[in-house]
Amino acid sequence: VCFVGRSNVGKSSLIRALFSLSPEVEVRVSKTPGHTKKMNFFKVGKYFTLVDMPGYGYRAPQDFVEMVEAYLQERQNLKRTFLLVDGVVGLQKTDHIAVEMLEEFGIPYVMVLTKIDRASKGLLLKNVLGIQEFVKEKTQGCFPQLFLVSSVEFSGIHLLRCFIAHVTGN
Repeated sequence: VCFVGRSNVGKSSLIRALFSLSPEVEVRVSKTPGHTKKMNFFKVGKYFTLVDMPGYGYRAPQDFVEMVEAYLQERQNLKRTFLLVDGVVGLQKTDHIAVEMLEEFGIPYVMVLTKIDRASKGLLLKNVLGIQEFVKEKTQGCFPQLFLVSSVEFSGIHLLRCFIAHVTGN
């Protein structure tokens, strides 16, 4: 499985939260947005590998498009791609471009709304409804269930962990 999203959406923080019960997996999180410049591979026992992609948009590496497109198109054993969207700001123009790429390549993906602890309930509801409408009207390869998570409060982490175990056959 791989995690992709804008710079500063919380990919590394989410991966660290997902592995909080696995101390043997060390996930470093930088205070600097856009710090991940290469793909980071986390082997989860002999079960599966989780890939942390560099962020797109702000401070994206110059070779981002070539690196990510090649990985997504050539990786035969990729079970699911997780597209992370900031729960405070919702879908941005760069997220729409990422969705277009995933749809064009026919890659099954799931949207994960991050940083839900930072959004007011009203703003979060607005963003969730907007994304659900977008998924229903404009996508074919997106899993219809949106996952809402907070890496700080661990909200939604267990459910996402179970979903990853399910799609990887564990």
